[in-house]
Amino acid sequence: MRLIGIDPGLKTTGWGVIEAEGNRLVHVANGRVTSKAELTMAERLVQLHDGLVAAIERWKPAAAAVEETFVNVNPASTLKLGQARGVALLAPARCGLPVAEYAANAVKKAVVGAGHADKAQVQAMVRRLLPGVEFAGPDAADALAIAICHAHHAASRMAWARGAVMAGAR
Repeated sequence: MRLIGIDPGLKTTGWGVIEAEGNRLVHVANGRVTSKAELTMAERLVQLHDGLVAAIERWKPAAAAVEETFVNVNPASTLKLGQARGVALLAPARCGLPVAEYAANAVKKAVVGAGHADKAQVQAMVRRLLPGVEFAGPDAADALAIAICHAHHAASRMAWARGAVMAGAR
């Protein structure tokens, strides 16, 4: 299954696409969409939307995963991040993709094994899980981690469903 992970941000939104077949993960592509600070908020959100739709149309994922917003000390920053996150949820949904959401700690735990891992640890594990990957930036690396998290959760759900079907057949 081809998956896209999205790490929302108003200045830079990262995206990463992987193929997941059972336990096997393969890097497909990653990148980032930027918005220009001198534009209005609405224009910046359009830039993010259009960039994400372009990545989705080009790489044709079957599902999307987006990182949940954490509450910042600065309420204005949190609000701006929330607006960018809204676009990150909307773009794949409007393209017909199912969209999952994961907390940052859940992503870190799925990739590193510890919910409070730092960015360097996450990037190191993404490189280990996707050999040869070159990141388009730290936001793209985070987006790949989100896609990996979704792949692990999807595999767990499918394994659970197979077990439930098998138990019902007895």
